[in-house]
Amino acid sequence: PRNYPDMELVWEEEFTGKSLDTNSWNYMTGGHGWGNNELQYYRPENTALVDGNLVITVRKEDYKDRHYTSSRLTTKDKREFKFGRIDIRAALPIGQGIWPARWMMGENYKESAPWPTWGEIDLMEFLGHQPDTIYGTAHYTPKGKRHDFTGSNIAFSGEGDFTDSYHVFSFLWEAGRMRWLVDNEPYF
Repeated sequence: PRNYPDMELVWEEEFTGKSLDTNSWNYMTGGHGWGNNELQYYRPENTALVDGNLVITVRKEDYKDRHYTSSRLTTKDKREFKFGRIDIRAALPIGQGIWPARWMMGENYKESAPWPTWGEIDLMEFLGHQPDTIYGTAHYTPKGKRHDFTGSNIAFSGEGDFTDSYHVFSFLWEAGRMRWLVDNEPYF
């Protein structure tokens, strides 16, 4: 739905322009893996807007010191959220090594302390070699520990998997409560 009871729409991105709106989005470039041992080099050239869709293309190509290229986007310093609902409508790719994710970092990301001191909320993570499973996780640093997390996953119900069509991945954040949903069905 485009509206929810007792909620006000504060941002919507339908990707209808000819290029990414850099008032809302940042391109991250580089190939150092950001702690995940990623094999690709991120570059803006792998991002396109096509018929109202944001398309991120992974290419097997030699670029700088990597053998793959892709794209990585953030809203850092442009869009911040605390409490509310985030819906992401996406079609997901299949394949070994594919790891699309939508996540939020605390606003002081990389400025004050090591990950995940400022927190990380994974709204949706998908491993391309597990096309029937979606993950949602909260990462944090409890007192006296370096890293802890809590999360869950949901398996696709019915025929097919999450790569067959578009699905809506949602995250609801209220004071004292977080909920993860797929196609409006809560799973964590």
